[in-house]
Amino acid sequence: MRKKIIYTTLIILATTCLVFFAITAKFSAELKEMYHNRESVIISDRNAEIISIEPNEAGYYADYVSEFPDELEELLLKQEDQYFYYHPGINLFSTIRAGYRYITGQHNLASSTITQQISKILLETETKRNLYNKLKESWYAISLELHSSKDEIINMYLNSVYLGNQIQGVELASHLYFDKVSHELETSETLQIIASISSPSENHPFTKENLEKTQELIDKFELDVELDTKINPAEVSSKEEKFQNHLHNPTSFELSSLDIECNQDCQLTFDKELNDKIREILEINLLKLAKKNVSNGAIVVLKLPENELLAMVGSPDPGSQLAGKQINMAIKARPIGSTVKPFIYLKGFEKGLRPYTTVEDKEYKYIIGTGYPFYPKNYDYEYRGEVSLHYALSNSLNVPTVKVLEYVGLEDFYDFLLTDLEFEPVQPLENYQLGIALGGLEMDLLNLAYYFSIFPKEGSLTALNVYESGQNFDLTTHTNFLQDKQIASKEYIQLINKILSDRQTGVEQFGLKSNLNLSQTNVAVKTGTSREYHDSWTIGYTPDFLVGVWLGNGEDTAMDHVSGESGAGKIWNEVMNLLINSDYNKATPFNFDLVEEFKQTNSIEYGLADDDYESMKQKMSSNSLISYPHDGDILLLGEDMRILLKAREEVKWYINNELLEEGPKTIFAPSTAGNYQIRAEASGQTETISIEVVEE
Repeated sequence: MRKKIIYTTLIILATTCLVFFAITAKFSAELKEMYHNRESVIISDRNAEIISIEPNEAGYYADYVSEFPDELEELLLKQEDQYFYYHPGINLFSTIRAGYRYITGQHNLASSTITQQISKILLETETKRNLYNKLKESWYAISLELHSSKDEIINMYLNSVYLGNQIQGVELASHLYFDKVSHELETSETLQIIASISSPSENHPFTKENLEKTQELIDKFELDVELDTKINPAEVSSKEEKFQNHLHNPTSFELSSLDIECNQDCQLTFDKELNDKIREILEINLLKLAKKNVSNGAIVVLKLPENELLAMVGSPDPGSQLAGKQINMAIKARPIGSTVKPFIYLKGFEKGLRPYTTVEDKEYKYIIGTGYPFYPKNYDYEYRGEVSLHYALSNSLNVPTVKVLEYVGLEDFYDFLLTDLEFEPVQPLENYQLGIALGGLEMDLLNLAYYFSIFPKEGSLTALNVYESGQNFDLTTHTNFLQDKQIASKEYIQLINKILSDRQTGVEQFGLKSNLNLSQTNVAVKTGTSREYHDSWTIGYTPDFLVGVWLGNGEDTAMDHVSGESGAGKIWNEVMNLLINSDYNKATPFNFDLVEEFKQTNSIEYGLADDDYESMKQKMSSNSLISYPHDGDILLLGEDMRILLKAREEVKWYINNELLEEGPKTIFAPSTAGNYQIRAEASGQTETISIEVVEE
């Protein structure tokens, strides 16, 4: 019977212990979950450098670390809980003493252990001091002690303790108050942090009160420590500014405008250091260009062939209150100028044109949707006669590009943009018509850079990566960057790369010395300038990386004759050189294995194997004799009116069947209003057009 009682008692005790252990395990786990939930979400770059630290649910910033300096722990325990390693979570002696003081009306009731303080912080009962909460905190403290090591508990405390200015934990407090990590703290600085624990809002290290309390600790512990008792407001302001940059690096401005969110710590493909350097390049150049009425700019860098967003700067100074500086201009649609031309020529090459195909660069007349005539002009208002498409694209000529777009067909090009690229236009493409070739199409820099990636990636449009985990990037207001697809065949892409990497043929427009020239030759580039210098663009690439630059004004006012090459081109040059001298540069050459050389009298032309050279060269040749005027022109009669008649070769000119003169050019001076037939005759060819001369 006695043995049975003993066994029963032992079973009850064992069961009680197991139940107690299980219950305390539940409460300990609950407290630890609260602890982990209070850690800030940290967004870091590809090199694990912090880009942004987000506030936790309580509105505090916390960066948990796994280890703290021994001196910090020793001094903390000396001040806050000297029997930490001996009690089970509560100090009975201190609790009894606090109870006695409470009964006798004394105010110094401090009795909480480090473990109880953790419970108080995590349970958010600091300001709710009553017996129930005290018992609750004690229970959680005992539970935590039973299921955690002392080192784990003190680490939890040092990561959780409030230290003023929305800071939770010693690590971020070290950054804010002393501009260093906790392991670099000097003894006096460690004491200043400890001195702020009792009342962090009023007693943090930027206050005089903190210095007084710190000195008391020095005296109390009999330490040989010198304390700087001066508070320098300028130094405090500088530290606060640095700390804000630590919490939210300027790169986080672009991330927030893209709605990139992380519900837990995440690592992005961005390079924070590179992004900071690029922002500085933009800021310096915009200061120099201010006299030319340039106030905004944007830069996008893609790492290839992975298509990783390596850097994006949408403002030179996101913290500025000046107009437009709080806007990420990298995602604002603007007319893209001549940067659209490689896509037009790409479609032309797919339809049988070649870089050696010739086209007549002259004045053409088109009737647009409004019923009005449209006369495309080159940037310098000059015409060059017969030119190759290689020459036309290298020198960014407008008129030949319009002819190529006309050859491709507007509907086919619309389909390329909408179906192949999945581009979402600002307005219906029918509103642009042939004006697309003159740069009227609107697009933002991020989208344009993304689309341009098909050229260094041999026609492949792959998902844009922002997360190091390989998770793809999706913007609901932008292109769907998720699908991988082959946009064009490699051979046609190689022809575009051959032209855009040729710096010699473009000498007429850009000169021998240009911002587009770099130290290495595996570089292709295209510039763009929108109407009346509202936008300056440059996008260039190697097989290793792509850089796109835009300059302009947020309010869409014109710059003072800042072209793509002179404005965006200079910044592009500096950013490209930064990348060329970085580990991102692998000096990967372009692949031209499908390009064929055709040696002509004074030059080498490029095409593809099995090309019918002569036939393809003449694919865009015009049989028209008369260059000007155009059939159907309506001209206003004026005093001493003179009409220049131009032909592409020697002709005889007839006006209403009467011979006027012979030659490639002549002058016709109508004296009265009316309809006139103009006929040009050459050997084996005749062309007749009609014009109308009207009185005002």
